[in-house]
Amino acid sequence: MSVIKRYENNPILTKDDVPYPVVTVHNAAVTKYKNKYVMVFRSHLHNGRSILGLAESEDGYYFRVQETPFMTPSKEGVFKEYEEYGVEDPRIIFIDGEYLITYSAYSRHGVRIGLAKTKDFKTVERYSLVTEADHRNTVIFPEKFNGLYARLDRPHSEISPWSIWISYSPDLKFWGESKLIIKPMQYHWDEMKIGPGAPPIKTDKGWLNIYHGVFPTMDGSVYRLGVALHDLKDPSIINGISDDWILQPEEPYEITGYVHNVVFTCGAVPENDGTVKIYWGGADTVMNVGTANINELVDMCLSKSRKAI
Repeated sequence: MSVIKRYENNPILTKDDVPYPVVTVHNAAVTKYKNKYVMVFRSHLHNGRSILGLAESEDGYYFRVQETPFMTPSKEGVFKEYEEYGVEDPRIIFIDGEYLITYSAYSRHGVRIGLAKTKDFKTVERYSLVTEADHRNTVIFPEKFNGLYARLDRPHSEISPWSIWISYSPDLKFWGESKLIIKPMQYHWDEMKIGPGAPPIKTDKGWLNIYHGVFPTMDGSVYRLGVALHDLKDPSIINGISDDWILQPEEPYEITGYVHNVVFTCGAVPENDGTVKIYWGGADTVMNVGTANINELVDMCLSKSRKAI
């Protein structure tokens, strides 16, 4: 039985819910804004490139999509060159009175991470390209540490394959003090590559990081979700990583689609009752949601932990 209880009416968003032509709806960031759930989701167009749409919900389950896309590849300045092939896989956090959106920017030069800001989800300002190529899966902590912003990401590297790193910044533009903190484990469910998923959630025992891990099989790769716990004061310190996954592809909408055997999260919303709504793309085709107990996820990190590196 999965640690995450799937919503009985999954999937909650499909291409048929979008009022403009797309072929997928997946890998969505979700946050709360003015007592509503706001979802920024990725969609493939018919040319294969990606844009970001926006949907809103009163209850976190039934979402209504805006009439027009939220972000499409920029036509101006440096962003035009580095978003030429699409914008993908957003994450959202709230800090310093505004919402920060990190996203993957694809171009002929590879994939970089863009950072955008919004206060109302009506207008959005591109702020900076915060990495060089090739980086993906960048999430920013919703709190500063010793006056610095902190982020997790996953650079492409054959020397230390597809691992999670942490970096710091005084201003969200210039990042440094980078450090490798979690690596895939050989012949483990996340042995091929790992990457940050939803932005970290603060708990009494540490920052809960819901990440994805990939395992190669004879029938292709399988994407699952796991959890790690970072120290509250120094998030480069890993207090525990659950040896077991918390979600794997099991339902038809996760097993079959644009990319088979994928559950992939970019967003999770903690609730006042101690649960968390976790949102994930199924098979890179549809959006789903489920709930889990936060304390149970934390306990998994501490009671049956694998090595971080």
